[in-house]
Amino acid sequence: MKFVVSSSDLLKVCQIAYGSIGTNSFNPLMEDFLFDLKDNKLTVSATNGDTNIVSTIHVEAEENAKLTLNAKILIETLKALPTQPITLEFVEEQRSVEITSAYGKYRVACNDPALFPKMPKPQGVERIRVKGDFILRAINYTIFATSNDEVRPAMMGVLFEIQKNCINFVATDAHKLVKYTVFEKDGEAEGRFILSKKSVALVKNAIDANSNISVGFNASFVFFESENTVVACRLMDATYPDYSVVIPQNNPNILVINRLDFLNSLKRIFIYSNKSTYQAILNIVEDSMSIAGQDNDFSNEAAEQLACQFNGEPMIMGFNSKFLIEMLGVMDTEEVKFELGLPNRAGLLFPGEQGSGEHLLMLVMPVMIPQPEVSTAEEGDE
Repeated sequence: MKFVVSSSDLLKVCQIAYGSIGTNSFNPLMEDFLFDLKDNKLTVSATNGDTNIVSTIHVEAEENAKLTLNAKILIETLKALPTQPITLEFVEEQRSVEITSAYGKYRVACNDPALFPKMPKPQGVERIRVKGDFILRAINYTIFATSNDEVRPAMMGVLFEIQKNCINFVATDAHKLVKYTVFEKDGEAEGRFILSKKSVALVKNAIDANSNISVGFNASFVFFESENTVVACRLMDATYPDYSVVIPQNNPNILVINRLDFLNSLKRIFIYSNKSTYQAILNIVEDSMSIAGQDNDFSNEAAEQLACQFNGEPMIMGFNSKFLIEMLGVMDTEEVKFELGLPNRAGLLFPGEQGSGEHLLMLVMPVMIPQPEVSTAEEGDE
C-alpha cells in the first residue's frame, strides 16, 4: 500500500475520528486508526466501543489495502508538519507504515486490521434529515444542562424526541432544564432515545454546520451521516423522566432585559455570592431590576441595578447565578425574556426572538431566600 495526501487534509480527517479514541487495556487496537484504502478513497475509522467515527478523504493511491496504526503518534506527527504532500507506504517485512515528508522519514508500527473492532452497520434504521446547524445548536443549548449524578443515568445524557413534525432535544439535572425544538426536518420517522454526554460532544466535533445530516436510528445505535463522515453512537439503556410535568404553564410576570447586561452583571455578582448556593437575589419592579449577592461567611456582598421592561407585580426571587450564567452564555439574541410566577416556582427563560424553524425554552429552579431572624423577648411578670 502506498498513497500521497496533503498533511493538513489528512490531519483534519484524523482529528475528526480521533475524538472516539480511548485507552483500552483489553484491546490495544482501540487506540489505533483503521485505514481502509479503496479506489483512491481513504476511510479513517476509530472507536471507543460506544462511539464510532468514520471519515473519508480522496488520496492518490497505487492499490487497495487495509491497516491499523497508532492514532496518537500519527496525529502528533501531522500536527508537527507544515502543510505539504506526504507519502504513506506500508512496509510488509516490518509490519509498519513509513511516512515520508520534505523533512525526512518516520516509521509507525502496524497491527492486524482483521482484529480491529467491527463497526456497527445502519441496519433496520428509521431515518430523518436535519440541517447540521440545528444539530450543533441543539448540542450547544443542552449539553451543559445534563446531570453528573450516576444515580440517575438517563439524565446524564441528552434526550432526542423525534416526532412527526418536530424534534425535541431535552436535558436536565433537576435544577435546570433545556428544551430545544426543531421544526425543519425531512422524514416522518418517530422515535425517542438518549445519547450520553460524551457521545453528544463527539457528534458536535464531527459534523459540519453547513451539511444536511441523515439521522438513522434503531434500538441500539443512532447514525449521523454526512457526505464524508459517519458517527455511530450506542444509545443509553435508560428511561428518560417525564420532563413536561415540571414546566409551569402560567407564569404571568414577564421580564425583558438585554442579555449581555444581565449576563455580565450576574458574573460580577457571582464573585460575591455564597459558594454553596451561588444565590443571586432579583428585585424586580416596573422598569428596573436590582441584582444582589452576599456571602455572610466572609462578609462579602455586591448589588447592581439594571434597566428592564417588566409586566407584572413587583417581586423578589432568588436563583443560582451559576445556572443563569450558563443559560445566558449559550444564547445569542440581544434580549431575553424571563417568565416568572410565584417565588417557589421555576422561571422560564426564552430568547427575545425565536429563530426561524426553532424554539428554545430554558427552565431554572429558584433558590429560596433566607428570611431574617426575628428576635423575641419574653415579657416579665408585672
